[in-house]
Amino acid sequence: MKKIVIASNNAGKLREFAELLKTFDLVAVPQSTLGVSEAEEPFATFIENALAKARHASRVTGLPALADDSGLCVPALGGSPGVQSARFAGGADGNADARSDARNNEKLVAAMQGIVDRRAFYYAALVLIQHADDPHPVIADGVWHGEIVAAARGAGGFGYDPHFYLPQYGCTSAELPAEVKIRDSHRGIAMRELAKKLAQFQL
Repeated sequence: MKKIVIASNNAGKLREFAELLKTFDLVAVPQSTLGVSEAEEPFATFIENALAKARHASRVTGLPALADDSGLCVPALGGSPGVQSARFAGGADGNADARSDARNNEKLVAAMQGIVDRRAFYYAALVLIQHADDPHPVIADGVWHGEIVAAARGAGGFGYDPHFYLPQYGCTSAELPAEVKIRDSHRGIAMRELAKKLAQFQL
């Protein structure tokens, strides 16, 4: 089975990617086990940042690479937090934890005060490349629509999930069963699109 480096240190993402790639006889190897440092993410779009992460991991390891970039976009806030979702309330490293999630959510709720348009969506971009200079990356993305609510609901999920309300379910993302979220979320949608593309792709 051919190895492919996953340009992420997020345990949840690594599990999901490993399951997907196993279907295509590919072994997912976390970048942390290969000495790959976190890549710079200087761009204004999710796809550009995902591509930067994939190229960095591939260049260091010499392996094909898969990367993702995702976040929350609120049209009434001009698309913010956007690519700054993990760093919305500050913090140099952008590593998500309970404290940074709480600060980000507090800032989001404050920014939405008095705004009638509560629409929001999660967006995920996945990029797979065969080598660091691959001119034809495989790209898949997914969008998950919802609304921002002021009061946090639910103990599951992470990030903005307690404030991301889904009218079709009558609950927030943080209240959804994990298997439903994995299937229906922005990343789940992007993963299914990537799977379709991989079925027609030769690594």
